Amino acid sequence: MRHEPILQVRDLRVYYKSVWGDYKVVDGVSFDVYRNEIFGIAGESGCGKSTLVEGVLRIIKPPGYIASGKVIFEGRDLLKLDNEEMRKVRWRRLSYVPQGAMNSLNPVISVEEQMIDAILDHVPGISKERAKEFAIAALKAVGLPPEEVMRMYPHELSGGMKQRVIIAMAIALKPSLVIADEPVTALDVVMLRAVLETLASLRDKYNITVVLVAHDMAVHAEVADRLAIMYAGKIVEIGSVYDIFYDPLHPYTKGLISAIPSIGKRRIIKAIPGLAPSPLNWPSGCRFHPRCPYAKDICKEKEPPLIEYSPGRYVACHLLGEIHE
Repeated sequence: MRHEPILQVRDLRVYYKSVWGDYKVVDGVSFDVYRNEIFGIAGESGCGKSTLVEGVLRIIKPPGYIASGKVIFEGRDLLKLDNEEMRKVRWRRLSYVPQGAMNSLNPVISVEEQMIDAILDHVPGISKERAKEFAIAALKAVGLPPEEVMRMYPHELSGGMKQRVIIAMAIALKPSLVIADEPVTALDVVMLRAVLETLASLRDKYNITVVLVAHDMAVHAEVADRLAIMYAGKIVEIGSVYDIFYDPLHPYTKGLISAIPSIGKRRIIKAIPGLAPSPLNWPSGCRFHPRCPYAKDICKEKEPPLIEYSPGRYVACHLLGEIHE
């Protein structure tokens, strides 16, 4: 039996205003994240993954805005907190590794200075010596030698080391939840492996819950415990990573799995036909129906709800009983 969720997202909607109308990038998303798990969010580029986590963190910038929903973190609705209360939550309880994080380090300031300055900024009254202790512990936690790395400048670090420094900054104050948005983009295979092992160690050794956003399904297969599949601003399936890969329920999930190349087993790689729709004008009914090989009239007319198909497995598809073998 699972414990109470550390994070509950309910019917979250994040829109962007434009002269043509609202771009409904995240349009009614709900899911739970449990303590000490790695919860993956996958989907094609443009499906709303990054906007979703930015909405959870309340860092949406105009013309974007949170239209409605709830984000319950450790029992409090983050969308109801004032700016000062939200500032106390960020980084200390809930931290963020943004997309392209390795490029966010200041090139003319040493790692030590950057880490200590960040800690001093978020913990009023802490001494510089104590802040340095937090920084050293965080670098050790991500597998980097503090004595060597702290005196280095960003240009002296490899891509993987930069990424792990950013992760170290995110966990320096021992938050309970870390949200990592595409943390392995542009890394080579060796550095990718190192960063994934770092994320896994946060859960296994330090009891930190991780929400991992990545479009690469192989990344989720490596480290995620549970996985949510996102398409056109909606969650279409949630399940354990094993179930998602070996028994996908939604046609879109099936398409993602079919498009993954494999080593040693010859098979035809099938791309999902068509293009993802625009958030300015989502298709009626099921948003995947224009690209779905199983689509029927009901799929074009009525939007399927996300239902619990079996314990822990959720799917939004009208034709589940017909297409699932």
